[in-house]
Amino acid sequence: MNLSEFDSWIGRERTARDEITAFPINALSATLDREDPEAVAGTPVPPLWHWLYFLAIYRPGQMRKDGHLQGGDFMPPLPLPRRVWAGSKFSWNAANPLRVGDQATRVSRIASITSKEGRSGELAFVKLVHEYHNANGLCFTNDHMAAFRGEPKAEVKAEPAAAEQVSQWHRELLPDTPLLFRYSALMFNSHRIHYDTPYAVQEEKYPAILVQGPLLATLLMDLLRRNAPDALVRTLEFKAVRSAFVGRPLHLRGQPDGDKVRLWAADDEGRLVMSAQAELGN
Repeated sequence: MNLSEFDSWIGRERTARDEITAFPINALSATLDREDPEAVAGTPVPPLWHWLYFLAIYRPGQMRKDGHLQGGDFMPPLPLPRRVWAGSKFSWNAANPLRVGDQATRVSRIASITSKEGRSGELAFVKLVHEYHNANGLCFTNDHMAAFRGEPKAEVKAEPAAAEQVSQWHRELLPDTPLLFRYSALMFNSHRIHYDTPYAVQEEKYPAILVQGPLLATLLMDLLRRNAPDALVRTLEFKAVRSAFVGRPLHLRGQPDGDKVRLWAADDEGRLVMSAQAELGN
């Protein structure tokens, strides 16, 4: 794959606007089995719950085979059919949180397009930089990495990374199909690997449908909020390590250390699924 033909896409920008309404926050709170007060005008958007807004709206004819939006508008039309979520880094402006009632703006820019050879074939990475604003200015920034893979084939199995088994915070969670369905619905996410079992198993060769990467990150942040409800999160960085699947227990863990918290998720065999680190402030 020759990525030089996509050089003109680097630096491309797109601006999106949305009204921050209460319903998505209240719906996700119920989905995560939280007992939060009802969100109303002025309620701050919890960290990572901004994914409920600025959703791409597209018709069936604009979808790729896997349910994602076709490239060629903002994202480059890379000749690799499988898009996966790799990781993100966030930095919040504590003085200006995004709130219910805001008329908000997201400015997105393609920062880089790179490739490498992985165990299962060629990979391409598109780094996106997002800035989120309300009427008072910048609320937070997000560096996001999207990965694109080729058709599934026999992989060279690598030794899976083992997760730490001891932590101050621990929650065991069984991700079931209603959880995945509700989250995809709130995100207007039609990626078939999260709800279409025949497609996920037969076409993409997974053992079952996959837990969404953003949902895994949201669950780790939810663990932090359950154990340190008054903590102010200033930065968060996380990386997806391996897939998690429906119906298989997840172990969500956190280890606070001063103004930092290490967070990670492990599967039912003790393998690391996602790692993260949050920095807290006053």
